[in-house]
Amino acid sequence: MSESAGVTTRTSTVDDWTRALAGANGSPGGGAGAGVMLAMAAALISMVAAYSEDREARSTGHAVDHDVDLAELRARAQSLRQTALRLADEDSAASSAFGAAYHLDKGPARDAAVRAASVDAARSSSVLGRRASEAVDDLEWLALHGNPALIADVVVALGALRAAITGARTNVSFDLAAVSRAGEPVEQVREENPEVWDSVGQFDRARDRIDAIMAAVDDRAAPTDHE
Repeated sequence: MSESAGVTTRTSTVDDWTRALAGANGSPGGGAGAGVMLAMAAALISMVAAYSEDREARSTGHAVDHDVDLAELRARAQSLRQTALRLADEDSAASSAFGAAYHLDKGPARDAAVRAASVDAARSSSVLGRRASEAVDDLEWLALHGNPALIADVVVALGALRAAITGARTNVSFDLAAVSRAGEPVEQVREENPEVWDSVGQFDRARDRIDAIMAAVDDRAAPTDHE
């Protein structure tokens, strides 16, 4: 039995899950790792939002009226954490199907299975990347307006979110290319999967935003580097 059998992000210990990730089985793989990174980012967003709420309540006696509702922001982060773990497990299933397709005997049936598995894997990564990209707004707000004592945690969250988006971008691109390598023209791949194809550019823009946010707060997050 595979060491990864029965291992899921939602029911396994971190030790068990990372041991399965370290194995030569591909499920979980890098895509699932991107999901876990997104879950880490979401958890940190929730934590920073909670400390920011508490700081406001202690300093003013009531929640400050911002353009962002911190309770709603935290609720979004908590929901995203759960979604990210589910998406990580879905990616593991897609990776298993991808590997099974490649183990078939060479021929038309194998090519068709590889194309189908590649499209499914690309769509799974695209969903994960889009959910990660949606979190940039909330994390940027916390970087600018959240509890300043937790700016280092914000930067860790930015790094985790960047890793999730980078993983999603790379997997989408790689998997779509695999469809083409299995015999489908690139133009056809793009026409049949326009939203997935275009998500690569969306993820590039999200990464650029994260890099800009990290640069803008670096003097606060790592002050010794600026002395």
